[in-house]
Amino acid sequence: MRADYSGLPFALRVRVYFEDTDAGGIVYYVNYLKFMERARTELVRSLGFDQSVLQVENIIFVVHSVTARYHAPARLDDELEVNVEVLELKRASIRFRQQVRRVGAGVLCEGEVLVACVSADRYKPRGIPPALATAFKALQVTDSRTKQGEVERAS
Repeated sequence: MRADYSGLPFALRVRVYFEDTDAGGIVYYVNYLKFMERARTELVRSLGFDQSVLQVENIIFVVHSVTARYHAPARLDDELEVNVEVLELKRASIRFRQQVRRVGAGVLCEGEVLVACVSADRYKPRGIPPALATAFKALQVTDSRTKQGEVERAS
């Protein structure tokens, strides 16, 4: 895997391995969620934050909810690009839009993920650290980009 950050959306390239596929030779549906998780983790790392350090500081991020839509299958040895955009930032949560594409082709899977910031010791909601919130805010999709994305998905 390698992260490539050159503006929005953040993109992570991954290769499909045999372990990612099901008996039919296509990527097992839940593995798209794993690819999305990796991309969010690498986005945080690209912003200069390490999740293991955040955990020591009593901060973890947990998935609250996910919606996903599958369009086409990925197969063994495909190179995929997993995109991440920040749609909404609140005091203790972030809503991401993500897409998984075959490099050079269309969208295979897309979805939204709501992630909550909680204390690592009690799993209670807590505010996102100010420096990290500022970094996410700088990446947040503007209203015009959100509407443009909705138009593109609808067509």
